[in-house]
Amino acid sequence: MAETVKGPASYFPSIEKKYGRPISEWQGLIRSSPLTKHMELVGWLKSEHGLGHGHANALVAHTLAEDSGK
Repeated sequence: MAETVKGPASYFPSIEKKYGRPISEWQGLIRSSPLTKHMELVGWLKSEHGLGHGHANALVAHTLAEDSGK
């Protein structure tokens, strides 16, 4: 039985479907941005790339959490 995805990653299928880009591409954009603060990145994704708040927040939260674990 497949494990249910929880947390920010649970948004990933709908983000890929709605915006037509793979999550890895969004993460690359976040990582290449000169911005570093969570809400700055969320605002940037919303204003520059047209993402909704929940989707932008999920991408940023997941990416920053991944990066802090490295």
